[in-house]
Amino acid sequence: MRIDELKAAFDRQASGYDKQWAKLAPIRDGLHFLLESVFAGLPADAKVLCVGAGTGAELAHLARKFPLWTFTVVEPSGAMLDVCRHRAEEQAFVSRCHFHAGYVDTLPGGDMHDAATSFLVSQFILGREARSEFFRSIANRLKPRGLLASSDLSSEVGSHDHLALVEAWMNMMAAADVPPEALEQMRAAWEKA
Repeated sequence: MRIDELKAAFDRQASGYDKQWAKLAPIRDGLHFLLESVFAGLPADAKVLCVGAGTGAELAHLARKFPLWTFTVVEPSGAMLDVCRHRAEEQAFVSRCHFHAGYVDTLPGGDMHDAATSFLVSQFILGREARSEFFRSIANRLKPRGLLASSDLSSEVGSHDHLALVEAWMNMMAAADVPPEALEQMRAAWEKA
């Protein structure tokens, strides 16, 4: 799937995204629980870069747990970023956020961050060099010894591990009532190299 197609797909899903994925909350909650432990040693006033923040689930979790942290929120889908911003307003941490509609490499300024998150983002970047550049752009925004928490579905396309991973993910999404046509679109996108 090309970047513009992917962005358009997320724009269309934004308003109902959290409801659509609600049945997969145990996975999200597990990631957030682990994230707290990984980031526990950060400064009380840490600056965190949230890449591909979507509707802001991990952002909201971190904002609740760490009330002095500030966030740079990067999301290419304007519709998803609007939902994220609305969540930050409703939960009263919007003043601690800088929102950027785009990609890390288009983020203005040279602010350095203590940590970064990137959950279920790089799985959409299939080219080896593009993936390397994606992670390099995040590393360039981190202070020395800064932490990156990343979670993705990633394996060599066509390998036994890839087939098993895709099947497990499809089974979880089907259990979350994702429509069959959407499942097939996702499967087709992940099968492209």
